[in-house]
Amino acid sequence: MTPGDIAFLMIAAAILIFVLFIGYFLIQLGRTLESVTKDVKMLSNDADDILANANVMLTDVNGKLVTVDPLFHAAGDLGQSVSDLNASARDLKEKVSSKKRNRSGAGMATAMASLLFGLAKKNQNKQNSKKVG
Repeated sequence: MTPGDIAFLMIAAAILIFVLFIGYFLIQLGRTLESVTKDVKMLSNDADDILANANVMLTDVNGKLVTVDPLFHAAGDLGQSVSDLNASARDLKEKVSSKKRNRSGAGMATAMASLLFGLAKKNQNKQNSKKVG
C-alpha cells in the first residue's frame, strides 16, 4: 500500500464519519420538527378553545351589562331629583326667611304646597320626556 492509498482510505473514512454524523443530525432534527409541529397544533387547538370561551364570557357580560345599565341610569336620575329637591328647599328657606316674621302659618303652607306641586310637575315632565325619547 502506498502512502496515497493510505491517505485515500483516511479521507474516505473521514467522509464516511462525516456523512454518518450528518445523517444522525438530520434524523434528530426531523424528530424535533415533528415534536414542534405536534406542540404547535396542540397550542392552536387550545388557543381556539380559549377564544371560544372568551367570546362566551364577553357575550354573557354584555347581556348582564344591558340588564344593569338602567339601574345606573335610575340611580343617576334619583341623585338629580334629590339635588333638585335640595335646591328647591334652599330657595324656599331663603324666601321664607326674607319675608316678614308676622306672616301667617297659612302662607307657609301655601308656599310649601306650591313647592311640592312644582316638583311633582317637573318630575312628571321628566318622565314624559323619557317615554317620548
